Amino acid sequence: MRGSRTDEQRTDEQPTSTTGYAEAAEQLATQYEAVTFAEVHREALHLFPAGPADVLDVGAGSGRDAAALAALGHRVVAAEPTAELRRIGERLHTGSGVRWVDDALPGLPRLTAAGDRFDLLLLTAVWMHLTADERPLAMDALAALLAPAGRVVLTLRHGPVPPGRRMFDVSPEETAELARDRGLRPLLHAERADLHGRSGVHWTILAFERNPSDSTAA
Repeated sequence: MRGSRTDEQRTDEQPTSTTGYAEAAEQLATQYEAVTFAEVHREALHLFPAGPADVLDVGAGSGRDAAALAALGHRVVAAEPTAELRRIGERLHTGSGVRWVDDALPGLPRLTAAGDRFDLLLLTAVWMHLTADERPLAMDALAALLAPAGRVVLTLRHGPVPPGRRMFDVSPEETAELARDRGLRPLLHAERADLHGRSGVHWTILAFERNPSDSTAA
């Protein structure tokens, strides 16, 4: 459940945001599916669309959240750059109606080029994988994909970085400032413990909303 492009598109040897996920895809999918959509998003559930809406799950991983949202009647696109996780998600949630796309932050180029707009953008355990240079570009992409009055809900992981992964301790304040600079107003700032009980790990939940009168959302 991450962002940025796949390793083969990088010419350097620095770890990318997807590093370590392909090799551990089966284990990670089991971990993701061990907790429910409602448990992971309990602090923000009241901000999710009530009726059928267009939803983009960025860094969809095993498809847990995408499938749950589709079951609620939403039209869901799951963007996942790791092919191994996409295949697992498609297998686990066959018949869910979720549309899977090979796309990722910071630019989400395929979805941006398609010109679609979404009422909800969901980023679960994604944002902290992006570098300081990537995060402004990623927020640009999210803002461009939001429909009028659309909302972004994202989670930030804090704590020890698992071996073989690329993560940064991104502050909620920086994230809120990036959103505000793009016309997105804050709706939620909440904290919670790690649902898997990992030592030293905790989470921030943030939500933002576009002003429905913002002409750039058209």
